[in-house]
Amino acid sequence: MNTYATLTYVYAVTRPTPRLAEALASLEGIGRAPVRLLLPGPPVDVAAHPDACGADHAFSGAGPAPLAFAASEVPESDFNEQALKNHFEDLEWLEYVARTHHDVVQAIAAHATVLPLRMATVYQDEGRARQALTAQRRTFTRRLDELGAHTEYGVKIYLTSPSTTEGTRADDGAAATHAAPASPGKAYLHARRAQHHAREAVYQQARQAAAAIEAIADRHATRRVRHAPQSGALTGPQENVLNDAYLVPDDQAEPFRSAIAGAAGDFPDLRIEVTGPWAPYSFAMPAPDGPPDPQEPPS
Repeated sequence: MNTYATLTYVYAVTRPTPRLAEALASLEGIGRAPVRLLLPGPPVDVAAHPDACGADHAFSGAGPAPLAFAASEVPESDFNEQALKNHFEDLEWLEYVARTHHDVVQAIAAHATVLPLRMATVYQDEGRARQALTAQRRTFTRRLDELGAHTEYGVKIYLTSPSTTEGTRADDGAAATHAAPASPGKAYLHARRAQHHAREAVYQQARQAAAAIEAIADRHATRRVRHAPQSGALTGPQENVLNDAYLVPDDQAEPFRSAIAGAAGDFPDLRIEVTGPWAPYSFAMPAPDGPPDPQEPPS
């Protein structure tokens, strides 16, 4: 019999339904532990009593719709405060936990509105997790209401490979140099100037593309989060100059993607990439300019 101490790891908040409970019945989380739905109040075996989740359609009763944590048990020795500090320097461990966390959140998103929680959110036990869910019920309810029938999409702009762009543009400068023979020093300056002008032209395209994307988003998206451009191994030789996330109503997803793809054809020196659909990680927190979360009543 395994008697090691465990903590309760929570992946996300969602609205439980029998259909979601059925979908999660075979889902495994970190360490291949079964993922289950934790409802507020006394423990309920959701798999054995799916009626505890309420109707499988929009909640229509009086009072707030039910909420649940998607959770599983993890070894205390791996997720206590000191262990987490040590693990955050272990890239292999981090990648495994991040990927598993993401897989669980995406599985929930396929069946219900989901509010992703930060990786490595743990409670001492199920009871503490249920207390936290109850204490933050109004906040979670409001955020789930905002995210309902919406999906996150990413839009990125990359400059094409510097060697390709600058090489092409530099050919023009080299041709001009050959047309008007000059000293090696002047030829070098001509070439550098041509490269600079070519690069500026591509950045100008990027600014115009960003404006076009913003106009499209005004028509089809409800919120935007601007992330820092990526670099290094994530982008390869291409420079990422825009890395935005959009919250798009489900009935606008295809028009949004089609409009972005159409606009991309107007900018031949750029690569414009649309990713998704994703669970709304970028919108799990309220908008900075939105109203504050309501004050939770004392429990």
